[in-house]
Amino acid sequence: MRLSELKNAGRSPSVPLNVILEDAAGSAELQLFSLLRVLPGQRYVGAGLWRGTPVLAKLLVGSNAARHFQRELDGVRLLAAQGLVTPRLLADGLKDGEGGWLLFEFLEHAESLGAAWAKVEHLPMLADEQHAVLGDALTAVAQMHAKGLWQEDLHLDNLLRHDGRLYLIDGAGIKAETPGQQLSRQRVLENLGVFFAQLPKRLQPFIEEALVHYLLANAEHALPLEALQKQIDKVRTWRLKDYLDKAGRDCSLFSVQRSLSGLQAIRREEDAALAPALAQADALIDQGHLYKTGGAASVARVDVGGRTLVLKRYNIKNTAHWFKRFWRPSRAWHSWIEGNRLTFLDIPTPRPLAVLERRVMGLRSTAYLITEYADGPDLSACFAPFVESGEAPEEQVQALIELMQRLIAERISHGDFKGHNLFWQDGQWSLIDLDAMTQHATQLSFAPAYARDRARLLRNWPTRSALYQRLDQRLPRLTE
Repeated sequence: MRLSELKNAGRSPSVPLNVILEDAAGSAELQLFSLLRVLPGQRYVGAGLWRGTPVLAKLLVGSNAARHFQRELDGVRLLAAQGLVTPRLLADGLKDGEGGWLLFEFLEHAESLGAAWAKVEHLPMLADEQHAVLGDALTAVAQMHAKGLWQEDLHLDNLLRHDGRLYLIDGAGIKAETPGQQLSRQRVLENLGVFFAQLPKRLQPFIEEALVHYLLANAEHALPLEALQKQIDKVRTWRLKDYLDKAGRDCSLFSVQRSLSGLQAIRREEDAALAPALAQADALIDQGHLYKTGGAASVARVDVGGRTLVLKRYNIKNTAHWFKRFWRPSRAWHSWIEGNRLTFLDIPTPRPLAVLERRVMGLRSTAYLITEYADGPDLSACFAPFVESGEAPEEQVQALIELMQRLIAERISHGDFKGHNLFWQDGQWSLIDLDAMTQHATQLSFAPAYARDRARLLRNWPTRSALYQRLDQRLPRLTE
């Protein structure tokens, strides 16, 4: 295959794949054995063999190939010129009408710090194992900043551990202020804002502690925590908007199809399994274990390929109901977006996997949502034995307080915050039924909505009961 032909290879070209490349020594075939990242029609990254040498290949095609090639090459050269640890560039080239390529030494058995973090993320903040990962990352970032460089897309997957060394990768994101001189304080704060914004928000109280690793390697600037937090919040807001935009368009994370007959969105890794399930959604509901049927919604526990999931159908009850619903996004779509919002914000909810809106000439009709299955008891069931005594387990009470504090921090109201919509799983309360969930732009609109949520939750129990009194005293209120 010629390099230029890759732009028509789609998202999942079959491997192994042989691509003809030409350099000063002549043309030779690059044998690609696996693909690690694909941006269809633009970028293909994979492991392969070039003239007998294992390589990590970045192949750039399409109309912007020359620009992307030069950005990558410039970044790689900046890192190397400043003596920073980065994989060696073994060969590169750019040919009009074909595309560009960069071949790097292949770091066998290398592990990204993103993968290392995933192994320890579940531990209490900041456990020693987490300290080790963040310490390595922040030390490398500090060294890069000391040389006047920064990584635009700074995250843990752009740092690789290999044979006891930490490698900086992704030259396309490397920028320079004044190479060889300390980065300015404002640029440092902005770049660290990008770094911390991509970590769980529950790390926030420990940011100052984690920053010690950076300051031990580069203490050129004082880094005021308040100024850094502003940068983190700014980046987090942008990243959330970008993520929710992606949930509605075809990209590397989501498979999305739109037409006059419907809108379908599926997490890309679930596409092969769930696209057929959506096609027979009604049959699955009929065969499944029904929790709720008739009316505005039907909910069932279903089996998809040996996996237990929840499938919810949003019904159109009659013509009058259709006139109220066809012109606006379905409740399934709203739940899809809000479920992805909670997932992104690390607030517990069964992960949304797929959504389908059926349409007639573009007008919305019945809609479906597939989520993971929450197999724990709900809050009403958990607290039922303790209504009179008020002695609900402190672990569960504290977890409820922490969930509500998280919702307050994000200005999120649920809209139907009753006991049956919270499930106990893995030591935390998980939210379901997100049809009416809202993230408010202002505290002015959030305050009354939160008050309604809090009051709705307490209505699960008699006002004079000991459990009501205990929770009313403990559950957070908004301060004036």
